[in-house]
Amino acid sequence: MMEGETLFKILFVNQDQVFQIFAKSVFQSELYGFIEIEEIVFGEKSKLVLDPGEEKLKSEFSGVKRSYVPMHAIIRIDEVEKQGTAKVMDSGGENVTQFPGAPQRPVLPKTDS
Repeated sequence: MMEGETLFKILFVNQDQVFQIFAKSVFQSELYGFIEIEEIVFGEKSKLVLDPGEEKLKSEFSGVKRSYVPMHAIIRIDEVEKQGTAKVMDSGGENVTQFPGAPQRPVLPKTDS
C-alpha cells in the first residue's frame, strides 16, 4: 500500500460464512440495496507459506472488477491503516445472523361479500 491511500476492511455474510476482505473503494451502489466494492486487495506473501482461507478468496474473486454485496449482508466496514489477512470464517449461527429482509404480509383468505 502506498502512503496516503485509503483501505477498507469489509466483513459480510455469504452462505453462512463471514468473509473478511480488504478493498481500496467501497460505496453505495446505484443498484438499490447494494454496496459496491472495487479494487479488492490481497496480501503479497511468500510462495512458501499459503493461507488456505486467503487462497479461497483469491480464487473466488479472481477476475472480478467490482462486487455488489447486499446491504443486509454487511456486518461492518472499517477504514484501516494496515492491510490484514483476507479470510473466510464460519458464522457459527450464534453471534452473527443475517438481518431479516422486508416482512412478509400475511395472505388473507378471500371472503364473499
